[in-house]
This record gives sequence, C-alpha cells and structure tokens, in this order.
Amino acid sequence: MSNQKQENIMKLALIEARKAYEVNEVPVGAIITIGNEIISTGYNQSISSNDSTCHAEIVSIRKASNKIGNYRLIDTTLYTTLEPCAMCYGAIVHARISRIVFGAYDQKSGVCGSAIKLHEKNIFNHKPKVIGGVLEKECSLLLKDFFKERRN
Repeated sequence: MSNQKQENIMKLALIEARKAYEVNEVPVGAIITIGNEIISTGYNQSISSNDSTCHAEIVSIRKASNKIGNYRLIDTTLYTTLEPCAMCYGAIVHARISRIVFGAYDQKSGVCGSAIKLHEKNIFNHKPKVIGGVLEKECSLLLKDFFKERRN
C-alpha cells in the first residue's frame, strides 16, 4: 500500500476524530477498509455513551462486523489516529484485522510500540501488521489542542 493512500485514509480518520472533539470526546477517529473500500468509520464516544469500551476502534469494529455480517474482519486494515490501547488491541486480534495503521504514538497506554509492544509478543494466535506514525504530527496536534483547551 502506498504512503499516499495511507495518508489519504488517515485524513478521513482525522475527520472522525474532529467529530469526537466537537462533542467533547477525546479526539480519536478510526476507519476500517477492505481493499480500497471503506466499510466503517468511528470516533470516541465513551463519555457520551457512558461506555468505557466505546473507543473509536471498537466503534468502527462493531460497525464493520455488522456491515459484513461476521465478527471476523479478515483482510481488513484499521486506521486510527492514536496508537491502540490494550483493550482495542485485544478486539483487533479477536476480529482478525490484518493490519493496523496509526497516527500518533501514545507513550502512556499505546501497546504497538510505545508503552509496550504487544504486537511483538508471541502470546496471541493472530498478529496484525503494524505501521505507526502516519500523519503523526496532525494526529498529535489535534490531541494536544483538545487537552490544552480542557485544562484552560
């Protein structure tokens, strides 16, 4: 997959993240694709739904599974503006998503290279390919702006 295609889809994930920002949710967005087709989108909704599992990745996984009628999302790619946490990584593994492409690294709870490298452990029966840092500056800036605004 070309870097340009990854960046174009990450830009769409950033649009989803901005939707979260607009409703005072942590601005994270996610997109799931099969080949060149977008099959689902999502953004963080934990606060508005009173559901700690409503991270952008989980929302997008749920939508994709409903759309294709299968909980296995084989041959799909998940694009997310923030490195997945342990909960989201577990869902990604169970859904059999083939590839994760993320934007900003998360030093506190990212499990694909930052806080821990779960994707390198031999403890799961599925190992998605991981690509990090796609549009990292844009993804990071959106999060920094959100938290700066919240502190003020």
